[in-house]
Amino acid sequence: MASASTPSSFSPPSAAARLRSSKPRNPSRRTLHYLSNQPSISLFKLSRSFPFPFPFPSSLNLKPPPSPTHLHPPRDTVHDGYLEVLHKPPAADFLAPPVEQVADQDTRPRIFIQDPPWIYPIFFKNVYRKARREAELELKEMDRRRYNSLRRRQIRAETEAWEKMVEEYRELEREMRDRKLAPNLPRVKALFLGWFDPLKEAIRREQRMQRTKKNKAAYAPHIDLLPAEKMAVIVMHKMMGLVMVGNTDGCVELVQAAVHVGVAIEQEVMVQSLLEKSKSNRKKMNLVEPEVDLDKDQVMRQRRVNGLIKRKRFNEVRKLVKEEEFEPWGRDTQAKLGTRLIELLTETAFVQPPVKQLVEGPPDVRPAFRHKLKMVKKDPGKKILKRYGVIECDPLILEKLDINAKHMLAPYMPMLVPPRKWKGYDKGGYFFLPSYAMRTHGSRKQQDALKNVSEEQMHNVFKALDTLGSTKWRINRRVLAVVESLWAQGGSVGGLVERHDLPLPVKDVSNDGEELELWKWNVRKAKKVNRERHAQRCDVELKLSVARKMKEEEGFYYPHNLDFRGRAYPMHSHLNHLSSDLCRGVLEFAEGRPLGKSGFHWLKIHLANLYSGGVEKLSHDGRLAFIENHMDDIFDSAEKPIEGNRWWLTAEDPFQCLAACINLSEALKSLSPYTAISHLPIHQDGSCNGLQHYAALGRDSVGTFSLQKAVTLTALEEIFEAARGIMGWLGDCAKIIASENQPVRWTTPLGLPVVQPYYKNKRHLIRTTLQILALQREGDLVDVRRQRTAFPPNFVHSLDGSHMMMTAVACSEAGLRFAGVHDSFWTHACDVDQMNWILREKFVELYDMPVLENLLESFQTSYPALTFPSLPDRGNFDLREVLKSPYFFN
Repeated sequence: MASASTPSSFSPPSAAARLRSSKPRNPSRRTLHYLSNQPSISLFKLSRSFPFPFPFPSSLNLKPPPSPTHLHPPRDTVHDGYLEVLHKPPAADFLAPPVEQVADQDTRPRIFIQDPPWIYPIFFKNVYRKARREAELELKEMDRRRYNSLRRRQIRAETEAWEKMVEEYRELEREMRDRKLAPNLPRVKALFLGWFDPLKEAIRREQRMQRTKKNKAAYAPHIDLLPAEKMAVIVMHKMMGLVMVGNTDGCVELVQAAVHVGVAIEQEVMVQSLLEKSKSNRKKMNLVEPEVDLDKDQVMRQRRVNGLIKRKRFNEVRKLVKEEEFEPWGRDTQAKLGTRLIELLTETAFVQPPVKQLVEGPPDVRPAFRHKLKMVKKDPGKKILKRYGVIECDPLILEKLDINAKHMLAPYMPMLVPPRKWKGYDKGGYFFLPSYAMRTHGSRKQQDALKNVSEEQMHNVFKALDTLGSTKWRINRRVLAVVESLWAQGGSVGGLVERHDLPLPVKDVSNDGEELELWKWNVRKAKKVNRERHAQRCDVELKLSVARKMKEEEGFYYPHNLDFRGRAYPMHSHLNHLSSDLCRGVLEFAEGRPLGKSGFHWLKIHLANLYSGGVEKLSHDGRLAFIENHMDDIFDSAEKPIEGNRWWLTAEDPFQCLAACINLSEALKSLSPYTAISHLPIHQDGSCNGLQHYAALGRDSVGTFSLQKAVTLTALEEIFEAARGIMGWLGDCAKIIASENQPVRWTTPLGLPVVQPYYKNKRHLIRTTLQILALQREGDLVDVRRQRTAFPPNFVHSLDGSHMMMTAVACSEAGLRFAGVHDSFWTHACDVDQMNWILREKFVELYDMPVLENLLESFQTSYPALTFPSLPDRGNFDLREVLKSPYFFN
């Protein structure tokens, strides 16, 4: 086993680092520099930093000194990358530099200079400083160029994604015309190519008609905001995307599809608007562009802005500019525009069976999509059926549609550079894609609460989101290769869905009535399973398509935002670390760090936790013993994951288990396991985290719960009893507030305003070109029952979100990489001990605040006419005992 000493980092040192790490050398005797006119050392170039006190002749015929002292050539700084800085000798050696002539066998002129001691520290100090500055500047310039290149790629990905798809179909059309032959394309792209031109022309006609029509449609101002060809591509992709992820037998509710398409069109309009605005704006509030092609109102507005800028009245300028910001369309506009575009798709998109399936007679050309009314069961537990308008997809399209999911455009991909820092509700995250700090799901009251709060109050929340977004990830290629291999073999292992459908039961004509009903039930069951498999296969394909696109990147980042309770989520939805075991297995930190002795220890415990099956409930020593007993299985899993005994597939989280097996086996096979580099995120999970927060609020029994691995039944009863008391108090307060037709509001310890969005929705009917749609709107009456029952868990979730964000910021300030999944905190193996200490400190810091007292005071201030119950009784447990608990998070 290797030594326990662990370096703080393990990466090739840069030139600047080598300069900093060089140590001075104190010579025991005077040293003579050996100079030559060879190009191996640039003495005269370096001499600019130290002016010689005498002129250098261009050619000399000198003789050597009678007894030369130890001579050596100075190292070439260009070749070796570092200089030796000598200590300052005693003051008695401060002498003038004598020049001594030497004779040499070589015909080239050489000279020996015996330097006085003071030359060494001055001369080489200047050289050292200059070389260090040059190296640092060079590294900064390289980093700047690399960042700018990646940033340009990121902006293109955000602003040109749909345009690239349009250009692809244009090119395919040109190829088809020139060669008079349909190109060999994946099925979904072949369908799109056939639909693209007719749909584009139909949208173009609609745009022209709405421009000239006297009585314009409600969507008229918006259908003309994008080119027809771009709208056509968006409509096709969004409709097929809905069909892929749904499991309703090829049907999508019209209201869902219409809003989905309308939102996508609006987002692209916003992106292009922001792009044009960024191109036209000058930096640092300079004068606006000259008055070219502007109407009278625009000219007057521009002159007013210029005048305000000249008088340095920047606040008024900001107000004027803010008035020109993009105004959201609203659900009505989105639904009306989306419905009309879908209607044009149903009129122009057709399919027909492949040639080999055709029988004699005219070709069977059918609409690809149909609008129809269908009886739908909205609540699975109820038998009530309601009639809804749906868009039905032809069965020909559904055939093998899942394998084409990889050709769909995934929105909000991981970023190639760190996200924009959050500065406000809609200021941060992606550069041009619409980004919001909170997912409000249309709750106006929550949006207003967040928009009206000051940036200063939100500082810690924004800082935490920036920290989570700055963690750099990469694809674990070895695990991805294993996933791809198993998927190609048909799936159905490691949590992967079966790639083939269940065969439908064959009908026996001789069946009696009872058997016939059983056959029908089995058919329905098989179809349901196949619909679910179809949706799951599409999901796997989407995840793998993102992984394939990102695997060649050095690294990537996930912008984060919050739900209304304050829990953080990545904005990219397909491949992220909050998702399935498949996603977590193929993701790892882009930065690698040496394991160290403690990291080696935590890697083993992490592997045991991932295997699970009861192993995670053992003590740490028990988990370590489990790993030692299965070392052969671990090596076999890492070396032969497909051909071996596949022990890793018996784990509860198989792909994460495989990643840990590979990391551990690499470390054990290295000459020094403690210096082996690890990119693996190690998890520390809260033990029944919700109860931990309730126990901390009540200061009762939290010690028993957090300090022991095995909790007795009596202790659990005490914890639940304390939790019930606090839950009851929270519910009572919520009921009092909701009874006044007010939503429950509170502010988290980090300053995040929270408004529970539970209102009784009201139906809002709008007339579209296909049918009357019923949209759900936030009503004026609160849902008292939901306000009361949801408040206790929502309040605790807002606290665990605060704890995670406090830990994230503290870990970042301590130099740790951090990722969080609610009550599961991740970092490098070598940093687990430090993160464990930080998360415990932050938990104590959080509950050192009078959380319940502050909540009650805020209620009494907001609702002075209401009477609230007094706080429940609490214990006097010392929360600092948590700092000693090894199983508080583990």
